[in-house]
Amino acid sequence: MTLAGALGYIHFGFEILDMASILIADDYEDNRELLRLMLMTDGHAIREARDGRECVEMAQEEPPDLILVDLSMPELDGWSVLSALRADERTRHIPCVAVSASATAGRESALERGFNDYLSKPFRKRELLDIVTRLLEADRAGN
Repeated sequence: MTLAGALGYIHFGFEILDMASILIADDYEDNRELLRLMLMTDGHAIREARDGRECVEMAQEEPPDLILVDLSMPELDGWSVLSALRADERTRHIPCVAVSASATAGRESALERGFNDYLSKPFRKRELLDIVTRLLEADRAGN
């Protein structure tokens, strides 16, 4: 568990921010940077993996609250990452969002194969934050 996850809340003046640990897995640095900036401005702690194998290892070592997984990566693609995460007791409960620019790997396919949601490229900040907020709230509520 991360320090942010253990503490749960960080105080900023009078406002209390509920901070989540989010792992971004994408082989393109520009995509990781864009997602990181969008999520950090919403108060989340971000870790990044450059490929599928690194994503699985990082999630197993220190399980995040949520994972954004690019479907097309080296080492392990996003589908294989999801399979590995769901097969491991330490990571099977983590909400995972499929991220893709591919029309063939669409939302329906991602949901049918076990992803909790789907985010298409190019990223739209409001859509990203809505998905993240909804999944984190559902996970914390035990759904």
